[in-house]
Amino acid sequence: MNHSSKPGLSFNTGANALHGVLRVDQIRNETLIQLVAQWSDPDTRDAVLDALDELAAVVGGVAREGELDAALDEVEDVAGMDTAQVEVTMPDLRRLLAELTEVVRRTSGRFTKGAAQIKHPSHAATRRHLKANPLPEQTDRRAS
Repeated sequence: MNHSSKPGLSFNTGANALHGVLRVDQIRNETLIQLVAQWSDPDTRDAVLDALDELAAVVGGVAREGELDAALDEVEDVAGMDTAQVEVTMPDLRRLLAELTEVVRRTSGRFTKGAAQIKHPSHAATRRHLKANPLPEQTDRRAS
C-alpha cells in the first residue's frame, strides 16, 4: 500500500519487501498524450501505426539483440516523443528522499542488522572465555 501524499510520484516498498518501487505516472501520461497527439494528421497516424505494428511484432516474437530498442526508438521518432523525464520541485524532492530512505530502511534493514545482531550459538563459549581472560596487550611493537 502506498502511503505517499502524492502516489503518482512516489517511492514504496515492493510486495515482497525485497525491493523498492518508483511510481511516476506523469511519464506514462505524457507518453500517451504525445503518441495520440500525432494521430490528428492522417500521414503521421499511418506512420505511427506502422511503427507500433513493428513494435508489436518484435514484442510478440523472439527479438534479436537491439531489435526491441530499435523498434521503441522508431515509435518515439515517428510520434515525435520527448525524452521521458519529470521535473521535480524542491518540496517533492524532500518528500521523495524521505520515502526512499524509508524504503531503504525496510528493504535492507534485515540484511545489514543480521550480521551484527545474530551470533552463532557455538561462539558463546569463546566469547565468555575471552571476556573472562582477555588477550594480553602488546606493549612493544618488537615484542611477540
